[in-house]
Amino acid sequence: MTMAKRDTYTPESLLAVAVKVFNERGYDGTSMEHLSKAAGISKSSIYHHVKSKEELLRLAISRALDGLFAVLDEPGASTGRAVDRLEHVTRRTVEVLITELPYVTLLLRVRGNTGTERWAMERRREFDHRVAGLVKEAAAEGDLRQDVDARLATRLLFGMINSVVEWYRPERGGAATADEVAAAVIHTAFDGLRTDR
Repeated sequence: MTMAKRDTYTPESLLAVAVKVFNERGYDGTSMEHLSKAAGISKSSIYHHVKSKEELLRLAISRALDGLFAVLDEPGASTGRAVDRLEHVTRRTVEVLITELPYVTLLLRVRGNTGTERWAMERRREFDHRVAGLVKEAAAEGDLRQDVDARLATRLLFGMINSVVEWYRPERGGAATADEVAAAVIHTAFDGLRTDR
C-alpha cells in the first residue's frame, strides 16, 4: 500500500517555487493552478501557507527590498567620504542582486499593476533617491564629476547593475563571482565618474 505524498513545503520553499514561476510566466500570467502544479501540491495546500498569489509576490519582493535597504544601513554606507560610501553601496548592491537573483529579478520586473507592485516601485524609487543623494554628496566633495547630473548618473549606474539579472547565470558554469562582477561594475562606473583629483 502506498501512502499519499504529504505536503512537505515550508513557506520558504513554496516562495522559491512561486518566484521561479513568476519569473518564467510573469506575475499576471501565473495562476494558483500554475503554482500548485509547479510545487506538486494542491491549491488548498498553498492556501494553508498564504492567503493569495499577491501575498507570495509581496513576500518575494520584500525579500529583495530588505536586502537592498540593509546595504544602506551598513557601516560602509554611512561613514566616510561619500564616494567611498557610494562604492560600498554599489559593491554590496551587486552582491545582494547576485545572492538574491530570482527575487531581485522579480522586483525589477514589476510594472505597477497591483497594489503590491506599486508599493515595490515606490520603495525602489526611495532606494534610488538615497543613492542619488550619495552621488550628489560625492560630487559636492569634489570626488565625482559635477558635469554629470546626479540623478542621471544614478540611473546609469543602476541600469548597469540591474542588467546583471538579464545575463548572470551561475548555473551555466564559468560565471564570474559576485566579487568579480562588483569589481567590474565599480571599475567601469567610477573610472568614468571620478575626478582626476
